[in-house]
Amino acid sequence: MSPDGMWSIGELAAHAGVTVKTVRFYSDRGLLPEAGRSTGGHRRYGPEALDRLRLIRSLRTLDLPLPDVGRLLDREGALADALEDAVAGRLRDLGTQLSALRWREAALHALRDCAAAERADRLRLIGALSTPPSTAPMRRFWRRWLPPRLPAGLVGRIMELSVPEPPGDPTPDQVLAFARLHAFTTGSCPDGTRLRAEEYRSGAGGRPAVLYEGLGEAYDLAAAELLAGREPREGDALDCFVSAYALAHGTRDTPAFRRVLAGTLAAEPRADLYWQLTGELWGPARPTPGAADDWLRTALSVPAAGPEAA
Repeated sequence: MSPDGMWSIGELAAHAGVTVKTVRFYSDRGLLPEAGRSTGGHRRYGPEALDRLRLIRSLRTLDLPLPDVGRLLDREGALADALEDAVAGRLRDLGTQLSALRWREAALHALRDCAAAERADRLRLIGALSTPPSTAPMRRFWRRWLPPRLPAGLVGRIMELSVPEPPGDPTPDQVLAFARLHAFTTGSCPDGTRLRAEEYRSGAGGRPAVLYEGLGEAYDLAAAELLAGREPREGDALDCFVSAYALAHGTRDTPAFRRVLAGTLAAEPRADLYWQLTGELWGPARPTPGAADDWLRTALSVPAAGPEAA
């Protein structure tokens, strides 16, 4: 160190174990202020610059962008809290990047491991997805399907039950299932789905919120039956299912109503492919609302189902 207690740029670089170019780079970007200039116009740095330079290097090893490094240095007095926030944000970013890499890897396996004749079709399906993929098309699909003016909380619960999140570490089959689900929900009028939406809007007796609230409870009960491996039958799940429709139509659950309901539901268009693909993403441990609906419809058709007419 010179008699004035200052270092040249070369001396600072040597003490820090970095190149002069590195010191100049951080100085030019305002991260490493100079303490002054020599009579010859050369940069001079005080001893505190060494600790600051080491801190900058440490932050950069976390792959933090330079603007974030600058903000952290400006908050040096509260560095611990600021660093915690920066690390948490960086971990989120890395999680997204890792998820994208896993999706790309699984997508490549899905393309590599199929028959040559299928490869072009698979490429078109998978290529339509963002990486990692978005659930926005499925959410738009459900907003078109659901009756208007449902309470926001109810819509949120329906979305949670019906829209599969992309797996963080997908298999090639799951990538393909998600790609097919994306294609299904972005197609024009897939599988009569919009027709079914109109039937729900006009067929809920003017009380669609009552219908959907009751169906959610019935599907939960039916899912428990499915997980237990029970065949469709009478019981609480079926009673809840029929009650939802009866309440929506302002009538009672009677054998006659059940017969009419069974016929009405049997004639409805179905979005079976949606639930099949969702089931491939969720796996057998989580029955889909579509599987629960199938179980309940079958239970409704079991002979002598339902309470005695009053």
